[in-house]
Amino acid sequence: MKIGYPCVNEAMDCSSGNTFRLASYSEERLVAAVTANLACLRRMLEWNVAQGLLFFRIGSSIVSFGSHPINTFDWQTHFAADFRAIGDYIKVHNLRVSFHPDQFVVLNSPSPDIVQRSIQELVYQGSMLDLMGLDGTAKLQIHVGGLYGERELAISRFAAVHAALPPAVKARVVVENDDRLFSLRDCLALHQLTGVPILFDNFHHECLNHGEPMAEALRLAAATWHPTADGVPLMDYSSQALGERKGKHTNDLVDEQFREFLTHLHGLDFDLMLEIKNKEASALRAVAILRELGLSAAAPDASSPPLTLPPDPNAPAKARRAKKETPS
Repeated sequence: MKIGYPCVNEAMDCSSGNTFRLASYSEERLVAAVTANLACLRRMLEWNVAQGLLFFRIGSSIVSFGSHPINTFDWQTHFAADFRAIGDYIKVHNLRVSFHPDQFVVLNSPSPDIVQRSIQELVYQGSMLDLMGLDGTAKLQIHVGGLYGERELAISRFAAVHAALPPAVKARVVVENDDRLFSLRDCLALHQLTGVPILFDNFHHECLNHGEPMAEALRLAAATWHPTADGVPLMDYSSQALGERKGKHTNDLVDEQFREFLTHLHGLDFDLMLEIKNKEASALRAVAILRELGLSAAAPDASSPPLTLPPDPNAPAKARRAKKETPS
């Protein structure tokens, strides 16, 4: 079982989401931003390995305007060696990585333009995993999409678009149950139509379910993953922020709730993405709890870097920092 956090390491002095305004697009700006983003991504992965955090969600903005028509630069060739080096590092250290494309990726939209842009975004993000040389266990996590007034039609539209995805993308796509529209039951119906694995979100299930106990929900979701083609099932973990609207994620890991959740696994293995605001700080506590319970590898022998790292004098200068990706 691996523990991860999404996109941003709050302890570090760099961001892998450097970008710039569309109006100021140039190949020079693009190369500078991607260079900085890949350098920071490598540093974050190294930090994670030293801490025993072996799952990471890479931010969607590694390549600025990666799926936008304005970007005609052959960044795949220009940065091929950089992506390959990161992929080699991931494989050597048995890391798990994923992407969670933004919510504008809606495969079941009635709009052909939105569907086409969604596919282009999935192709872009999947191509980065391809460049890293990673197999189909590195996933692209999306939601079913919109309801549009008719649940069964919305699900069948997703299935039709999914069937037409490029095979390399289809092998990576997983669908997440959400907290408002599409429950685990809906995702299971979609799985029956498409074979798409279900990335289970425990908090969303608590918000929207059909009475399935947590242990049963975990079992049902895990059964949709092929043990070799898909790997260990992925899931998102969080809990309700006290005193906030229903569905708002907590700012910090609640240790007692996390321990209680683990009792529902009954031997199932998941790689857990913590969708919690303080990111690596909660992830470090979670992995310590797993080690205590014998559910994760022992602490690494190498000395770990301090939680707050000093500035790297050789790090590329930051471009404007992109808006942080929020749990969904």
